[in-house]
Amino acid sequence: MGTKVSPSLTASVLNLSGVGPRVKEKLNRIGIHTIQDLLFHLPLRYQDKTRISLIGTLQPGQEALIEGTVEVTQIKYGRRRSLLCMLSDGTGTLTLRFFHFSRAQHQRLNKGILLRCYGQIRRGAQTLEIIHPEYRHIDPDNSPATDTRLTAIYPLTDGLQQRTIQKLSSQALDILSNLEDKPVELLPNQILATFDLPDLISALSYVHRPPPEAKLQLLRDGKHPTQQRLAFEELLSQHLSLQRVRQKTQALRAMPLVDQAQLRKKFIKQLNFKLTHSQEKVLREIAQDLKKSTPMLRLLQGDVSSGKTVVSAFATLHALESNNQVALMAPTELLAEQHFQTFSRWFEHLGTGDSSIEVLLITGKSTKSERDTYHNVLSNKQRVIAIGTHALFQKDIVFSNLGLIIIDEQHRFGVHQRLSLLDKGIVEDSIPHQLIMTATPIPRTLAMTVYADLDLSIIDSPPPNRQAINTVVLSNDRRDEIIARIKAACHRGRQVYWVCTLIEESEVLQCQTATETFQQLTEKLHDINIGLIHGRMKNKEKEAIMASFKDNRTQLLVATTVIEVGVDVPNASLMIIENAERLGLFQLHQLRGRVGRGNIKSDCVLLYQAPLGELARSRLETMRNTNDGFEIAEKDLALRGPGELTGTRQTGLPDLRIADILRDANLLADVQRAAKLLQQKYPQHIDPLIKRWISKELEYSNV
Repeated sequence: MGTKVSPSLTASVLNLSGVGPRVKEKLNRIGIHTIQDLLFHLPLRYQDKTRISLIGTLQPGQEALIEGTVEVTQIKYGRRRSLLCMLSDGTGTLTLRFFHFSRAQHQRLNKGILLRCYGQIRRGAQTLEIIHPEYRHIDPDNSPATDTRLTAIYPLTDGLQQRTIQKLSSQALDILSNLEDKPVELLPNQILATFDLPDLISALSYVHRPPPEAKLQLLRDGKHPTQQRLAFEELLSQHLSLQRVRQKTQALRAMPLVDQAQLRKKFIKQLNFKLTHSQEKVLREIAQDLKKSTPMLRLLQGDVSSGKTVVSAFATLHALESNNQVALMAPTELLAEQHFQTFSRWFEHLGTGDSSIEVLLITGKSTKSERDTYHNVLSNKQRVIAIGTHALFQKDIVFSNLGLIIIDEQHRFGVHQRLSLLDKGIVEDSIPHQLIMTATPIPRTLAMTVYADLDLSIIDSPPPNRQAINTVVLSNDRRDEIIARIKAACHRGRQVYWVCTLIEESEVLQCQTATETFQQLTEKLHDINIGLIHGRMKNKEKEAIMASFKDNRTQLLVATTVIEVGVDVPNASLMIIENAERLGLFQLHQLRGRVGRGNIKSDCVLLYQAPLGELARSRLETMRNTNDGFEIAEKDLALRGPGELTGTRQTGLPDLRIADILRDANLLADVQRAAKLLQQKYPQHIDPLIKRWISKELEYSNV
């Protein structure tokens, strides 16, 4: 028999042992198509199973591998049934707690057997405990060796097991070490030396298989030199691609939108509030852009409730008066309907007859006859604003003269969705102007780097009628007081949010679940209509629940952090955020922005589980002391905590594969220097770098 040839790194994952069509489909879902993709799918965190800790030395909060003999096992009945197993190793006693267990599992945990367990240590009622630990039975006469390396824990998708991805990553690393066809080192030696970076292969090998002596805290924080080396390369490719986007955009044409400001003058007269200086400044910037023959590509950044919608209305009127159509895309049907109602009310009396403004709502709910009507209006009328979800870029929606695209909460849309809408307005070499809005404030210096392809406008002062939200920080021990406060608010006709951080019991976190909280509140607040919403519900179900709350049919909404940014419920004047110490400042600020949207005095209660760490205490103090999103953004950058690798998901910042813009902000200055070096001396490296990290998303160049 001949020697089996190892596949190349560019080969499909189907070449790996254990990968069939079903596993391949799941891997594709998280961006893994080739063996090399596995190498760049980095661990989220690490577990140290290389040494056994004595029970008597354990501290709450740490993760540890322990061995102990079962002293007693019993089922405890109460609010929630649980299986308790007491372990001892001669230095101390620890409890294993299981909320989900079988009779067979109970029977196998006999007194006297030896167990090896891993999990996070927490303080229990009588002893330290681990909830739902990993465990195995150990033969005292043939005890297995501990691991020789730290255990990598990878990001997953539904149906993909951690053990599967660990085995596949190990295969990819073995192929890497045995092949001559290794990933090309795309950073020249001059850059590696100038910025003191390890080579690519050493970095990849280390982050997937850290040795026992590795500095675990550095790895958990994402600050190990090998992780920073990979983050540096990804940020460099991002920066180079954004520069290319800007160059391509500046080479395109757009129709200059010159208006007489008649519609905008009428609009100003009918508003029942005065624009802020910040809004007026942004409007001047947008007006100057729209008059040019190069396409506007502007990011409008504003804090929650800062008045971005009215600015987008002025931009819309500018385009309509130039007899150009406008498309406004929102991420959910609920937000699209909210915009439709707002713009319909604002524009109803601004024109008559042929000069009237048509406001269309196009969503997945639209019927065929409604779509036929939309097609007729878009074909024959110029002053049209079409508001909708992704349904806007379906084939039967055709614009005749699309001059401006407005995208609300831009980070919620995929690249190809935005491109599909853009394509509807391309005429020969001319593209529509684009206004992109986000409710997430980030520091200006960071924004200018992250959005290097966009011009930046900032609304940094709230409308004068907005009241500051009063924020208080309370221990979970005062839960009953909060429930009484909710009852009083609802009886006054107000509405309330109660936000939970988890859906179900976790083996590592002391968090009440949304479902349990819903049940508890339902028992205690009999005369209040309570709703429940979480991320595992289908989109239609979530939107129906949010619509019920918006229409005041539901008084109290128990929710996870899926509450939509931008949903406007002015009657909601109280929010409780449970386990607030678990959330970052960005997410806390965004959630708090769901209240205080009317003229009613509003409150936000941050419930925490004692004891509080220093980092969590600083965050909660910041929330209590300020409502200014930009000040919070600066503080968040300074306070970024250990292991916060998911922070960008709540910020609207680019969702990168390895780098975290906030965590790795210190790399950005060197990244810019490295980009200049590549452009001057090594331009042949730029395309491969972008292709490795940006891949098909390079099409972003026209968005």
